Amino acid sequence: MATKTKNFERESHNITQGASVTILEKTNSVKESLIAIRPYFNAQDENMGLENYEMSLFDGVFHSESISCLERNGIQRYVTGLNEFAPEVKTLPNKEREDKVKEIRSMVCELEKELASNVIKEDDPEFWSKVQIVRPDNGSFWNKIEFRCGNDPIYIDPKVDPYDRIKLIAIEAGGFSMIAKNLEHAKSSGKHKFYLDRVIETVGTRTKDVKVKNKALGILSDLYDTDKSKLLHIIKLVDVNSSQYTDSTPNDVLYEIGDDYINGKGIERDKTKASQNFIKFSKSDMKTLKMNTLVKDALAFNFLTSKADGYIYEKSTDAKIATTREGVVNHLNSPTNDEQLSRIMNSVSETLNS
Repeated sequence: MATKTKNFERESHNITQGASVTILEKTNSVKESLIAIRPYFNAQDENMGLENYEMSLFDGVFHSESISCLERNGIQRYVTGLNEFAPEVKTLPNKEREDKVKEIRSMVCELEKELASNVIKEDDPEFWSKVQIVRPDNGSFWNKIEFRCGNDPIYIDPKVDPYDRIKLIAIEAGGFSMIAKNLEHAKSSGKHKFYLDRVIETVGTRTKDVKVKNKALGILSDLYDTDKSKLLHIIKLVDVNSSQYTDSTPNDVLYEIGDDYINGKGIERDKTKASQNFIKFSKSDMKTLKMNTLVKDALAFNFLTSKADGYIYEKSTDAKIATTREGVVNHLNSPTNDEQLSRIMNSVSETLNS
């Protein structure tokens, strides 16, 4: 199954079974709409240097895309969200499928009335043969439904504009590969440059992210005031250069590094993921934290070394240990490996204090 996407400037008239439909490109004037298509930015993904300026596209650049069309054995199917014969509808349980078909037909009836003054009843046995404009196979219409997105938001008003309503339904059905159906989907997929912003839904996602970050910052402040030792070991785990931090490192330095990390200025650029990592480490007991920082320091000082076979070895004895840092921690936690653990601890301690 192949997907084809057509890009073009909106301009033409479409004649479908005697109905004339004019499709005009909207100007991107700011409307009092609660729905918009916005660029999605992820500082963690390399994007030709634009990530350094918190941009998704170069100024003046636009991405254009018409509704996705799937082709199989010469038969085309447009991903519109208005096709009751689509696989995603046919595979629903009976009651859900019936409700979905009813919902689709209701929307199709409204659109046909608005676009072509074509009045159809939902329960008409010849329903689809009477649909003129939004038939699933009407390529001359669907190929002209497109988005042209740039750095500025595109506001849509589906309650007023039937073409905006069609676009909204198509986005929610996955009909535009470059536009995620919401902010959360854009974050999880990692492949969309734009997302559908319904203010109420997006605020919820953003609020959740802010709460996670604020929780991490609160834990950082508490550790700064009450437990420098634990804060030290957490900072050693979240900072790329762990070996530079010792018991003599000022508390204010540890706080500043932790604050930068939580705010996406460290090795993890995603603020939510960074905050979640900090919270996760803060819940670990001191033994677990110390073992992890010991292994990380031992790797930094080359007392532990990775080889081409993918395993980590103790350099002084050439003893094979494990393939991951977590595996090394588990290995050294075993009472049978106390001698090796003591040897590594002494080597790291001497180097840190030298």
